[in-house]
Amino acid sequence: LPLCFPQKLWKMLESDQFQSIWWSEGGKCVAINKDLFKVEVLGRGVRQRVFNTRHIRSVIRQLNLYGFTKVQRDIQRSASLPEFLSEEAAASSHSQILYYYNPSFNRAHPWLLGTCKRR
Repeated sequence: LPLCFPQKLWKMLESDQFQSIWWSEGGKCVAINKDLFKVEVLGRGVRQRVFNTRHIRSVIRQLNLYGFTKVQRDIQRSASLPEFLSEEAAASSHSQILYYYNPSFNRAHPWLLGTCKRR
């Protein structure tokens, strides 16, 4: 039987094969490096393809359909100009990282994966 989207996602997160996707927040969130994910996961040939798409928008749509919500990262800014500018540079590279949360998708509670249903 083919795996459903949350199961594929879980297997990717637990695999050491992918550098573009990982557990974040102690296993409570999924972190995706958008640019690397496009190359590493979506850019694969037909035989090695994980998802039936080559577009990040489709993966994000699936995340939303399965109840994942995007998590905004709040970064504290410094008052001094040089520190602020270096933090801005770090934040812009950090903006390529997407964070998604679903209460039924938690590394510490794998049995909840079965409750992760499509809306």
